[in-house]
Amino acid sequence: MIQKLKGTYDVFGDLSIKHDYVKKLFQAVCESYNYSYIETPIIERSELFHRGVGDTTDIVKKETYDFLDRGNRNNTLRPEGTAGIARAIIENKLYTILPQKLWYIGSMYRYERPQKGRYRELRQMGVEVYGSNNPIIDAEVISLGYNYLKELGLKNICVRINSIGGLETRNKYREALINHFKNNIDEFCDDCKERLNKNPLRILDCKIDNKNKILKNAPSILDYLNEEEKGNFDKIKKYLDILNIDYIVDDKLVRGLDYYTNIVFEYESNVKSIGAIGGGGRYDNLLNEIGGPSINAIGFALGMDRIIDVINEENITIPKDNNLDIYILTINESENEYALELAQNLRMCGYKVDLDITGKTMKNKFKESDRYNSKYIIIIGDEEVKTNMLVIRDNLTKEEEKIDVDNLIDYLDTHI
Repeated sequence: MIQKLKGTYDVFGDLSIKHDYVKKLFQAVCESYNYSYIETPIIERSELFHRGVGDTTDIVKKETYDFLDRGNRNNTLRPEGTAGIARAIIENKLYTILPQKLWYIGSMYRYERPQKGRYRELRQMGVEVYGSNNPIIDAEVISLGYNYLKELGLKNICVRINSIGGLETRNKYREALINHFKNNIDEFCDDCKERLNKNPLRILDCKIDNKNKILKNAPSILDYLNEEEKGNFDKIKKYLDILNIDYIVDDKLVRGLDYYTNIVFEYESNVKSIGAIGGGGRYDNLLNEIGGPSINAIGFALGMDRIIDVINEENITIPKDNNLDIYILTINESENEYALELAQNLRMCGYKVDLDITGKTMKNKFKESDRYNSKYIIIIGDEEVKTNMLVIRDNLTKEEEKIDVDNLIDYLDTHI
């Protein structure tokens, strides 16, 4: 039997209801902030992610799905959303109208060891804002994700924030980290040994050595910020206070992608075993690095798989709007054409309608309607077809009425 690939899963039943709700609520929250939808291809040129995400990141070094197409070109299944959207901004010249406030949802692909909340096909949703370096937009972006997670009902959501400064600041900090770690680097994992001279900030993000005292005692990036960077960070914190966002300053937070500058942040749930459920930051140099103009940008991504895990762990009830308005059943097969036309007309009027296709006995047809939790049942027999007088049953009270088909919509409008 052919089975799904390792690290992927099917979405159906109760899980599909949760997925649908999580996605629809995210859309509603983004639209309330005046963000517009954008969708980019799942497949892109490999160069986009090598230049944009960074050759020293674990994603590009270890996790991307890279392959040659029939034209011998290097392609990659997108491992994250930001680089593809940056490419779309440049290619479609969206930077001619700024700011651009965008949201997206989609599957990303990373070849890593599957575990709880971590899949090879992972589902993400996020936002991207291009064209503003105002600290207010930083606070707005952070608050959008925070308020969305609160709207979902997730408990005790916390935002960890840090500033990693600009290029000059990071170069100074980079040298400080090399000096701090170099005499004890043998105590760290092989990845950290490789990172020491290539990208020592990534050592701070190591999941293996995060309890190492040498790492914990590493110098703070906040001590290396210049006055402008400090002032910018202070303004963001002030705005977050105004917005009542629960945040913690974490000077070891660096995020795993090379394109980040200045503010970085992560959303953390109450379920510690799941860890961060999303994060982001500012990437003011990204467009320029992949061949576009120099334009300020900030955004975040949330992991839908991890959010679903938190919903399950915290036993959060997801509203289920899967009840039918009307279930149509026929007494004999001869009434099927009439029932099909009636169902079509009701659906075109905005009602959620289904009809019996089982060919079961009447007793079992009524059981089928109970399975769909329909508010009303319309029963069609030979007499109903001849007279256009339909029997409609209230599934809650079990009361029945006869309604002329021409008056059916008026009746339903006043009862549903």
